[in-house]
Amino acid sequence: MRKILKRYKEAIPINNKKGEMIIIDMIMENRKKDKESIETQLFFDMLMMVLTTGRERNEKEWAKLFLDSGFSDFKITPIISLRSLIEVYP
Repeated sequence: MRKILKRYKEAIPINNKKGEMIIIDMIMENRKKDKESIETQLFFDMLMMVLTTGRERNEKEWAKLFLDSGFSDFKITPIISLRSLIEVYP
């Protein structure tokens, strides 16, 4: 994932202040704390591990990934159900 993010960052022109990347994904430990939401998040995390050797990330893990990939800032906005809109800025 880090390689993909670094390539994307390199593709944004240096003088383009409007460039941004948009991701729609589940954020573990999101604002919803009800039992069903937590169970669903854990189910998707296990599913990602089994099928793709990936995993769902929490906000701190996303932040580290973006900053390590050279991005300067990001914003997370919960949208539908457990999904969030993640805006990442160069």
